[in-house]
Amino acid sequence: MPTTVKELVAAANAAVPRISPAEAKALHAKGEAVFIDLREPAELAASGTIPGALPIPRGLLEFRADPESPDPNPAFQKPVVITYCASGGRAALAGKLLQDLGYKDVRNLGGFKDWVEAGGEVAKA
Repeated sequence: MPTTVKELVAAANAAVPRISPAEAKALHAKGEAVFIDLREPAELAASGTIPGALPIPRGLLEFRADPESPDPNPAFQKPVVITYCASGGRAALAGKLLQDLGYKDVRNLGGFKDWVEAGGEVAKA
């Protein structure tokens, strides 16, 4: 029987720990995490992003995060990788993918709105 998207997201949510906006803000302030904004460019333009977040649409993540890439992004060397999107589904799937690529400490912030509602700083895209 085929797997549904709902089942994929549920499995990813079970594998990737959630991080609260407060915890994420603390890691952001210390510079100990790379934040990956998985939303599409139009979404970023409409609402902004977390300052310093890497804007990588979900469909490109595999190629940008590959540890064997000929041009690796040094931001991925930070101790913690935090994913987020509009509501959390893409962030969960992306977190699981990053674990599969070998990243050890991956966390799912969920939706950008959670960051904003917690008073997180926003940079215009």
